[in-house]
Amino acid sequence: MKRTFAGTALLALVATGAFAAANSGTWTGWVSDAKCGAKVDAACARKCTDAGQARVFVNDANQSVLRVANQDALKGHEGHHVKVAGSVEDGTLTVSSVSMLPDQTMK
Repeated sequence: MKRTFAGTALLALVATGAFAAANSGTWTGWVSDAKCGAKVDAACARKCTDAGQARVFVNDANQSVLRVANQDALKGHEGHHVKVAGSVEDGTLTVSSVSMLPDQTMK
């Protein structure tokens, strides 16, 4: 009985930690493609995503490249400087909203 309770308590603790690992918020960065990654090039990103490469988000803060779970959310924003809202879990961004920033000068 004690083992069952201890196992259940441990499982509940681990499950709670897994849900807490998701980081929700807003970030600014560039939309690129998986092939180019942090080397954002608008024309190349459009060409590569049209050819089937996945869209990625390059975070301004640390230049980290995040996979995007819901690819259609960033469709048409390849090479754009954007602000996204959503959540990040295990290096994958799920976008809930996206808006273009006024500064579209490539970095």
